[in-house]
Amino acid sequence: MTTATLETRRPAANTAVPAAHSAERMRRIARRWRYLTNAGAALISALILVWTLTPIYNIIMVSLESEGDVSVTHIFPPQPSVESFWVVITEGHWYLEAFWHQFGNSVFLAAMVTLLTLAIGSLTSFSVGRMRIRNGWIITNAALMTYVIPASFLSIPFYLIMNHYGLQNNPWSVIAVLVTFATPYAIFIFQEYGRSIPIELDESARIDGASPLQIYFRIYLPLMAPALVAVGTYALLLAWNEYLYQFLLLSNDQSMTVAVALGKFLNSDVAPWNYMMATAIIYALPPLATYYAFRHRMSGGLTMGGVKG
Repeated sequence: MTTATLETRRPAANTAVPAAHSAERMRRIARRWRYLTNAGAALISALILVWTLTPIYNIIMVSLESEGDVSVTHIFPPQPSVESFWVVITEGHWYLEAFWHQFGNSVFLAAMVTLLTLAIGSLTSFSVGRMRIRNGWIITNAALMTYVIPASFLSIPFYLIMNHYGLQNNPWSVIAVLVTFATPYAIFIFQEYGRSIPIELDESARIDGASPLQIYFRIYLPLMAPALVAVGTYALLLAWNEYLYQFLLLSNDQSMTVAVALGKFLNSDVAPWNYMMATAIIYALPPLATYYAFRHRMSGGLTMGGVKG
């Protein structure tokens, strides 16, 4: 190899060194920015988590207070007690004389809203999506258009209608209202999820002599199980946590639910905050258990229902 050849190759090696240093510097900058981004995201997430959990922490701490120490401000009760929960369970306060009856009203209302929403939503989606009703898409779109009007705007019209027909203090008035609000969402989820079910299954069943109801019960509903769980959980939580319409339509002790009864605590000059918070915790346990029991199926049903096939 000649000297001229070595001299011609040397500049290429010299230019490669600065390029390598530049690439390494860019990688260090990228790692630094990645670290700062991750640290910032973690900090923001921690702040949001603290902000979210602080009210729950306060509810638990107040429920553990004795009746005379509720007004005292401290991070943790000096003498925590579960007396408030025992008073709620045994209906040991005059505010809680009908607690279990009102709890039963809440269970009945939530169960009826869930069952009716599932029945109406699944039957409608089956009729529109599987039986190929002409212009069936109009039904789905018209139902979804009801969400354009906020639910609170319809409270007075619904109140006047129920009062006119003598349904005041009747749980079926609230059930009818909540089913009206939950059904359009149920129809949409069921119809979109139903697109993933092959229509050939229905056609094969018809060839074998199956009626539409047999197809609905034996083919459609079993294959729609994830969507049924998702919509059922949604309807249950909607009915359990709803307050406005229950407050307007259920006013006496025998018809009201726990959600409305909690507001009665504020009618007193000296509200028993520890009993109120203990009642709220007990009332929150059923939907919490329901959500964690079905959370995997719920997420799967909502994901499949939100994506068109």
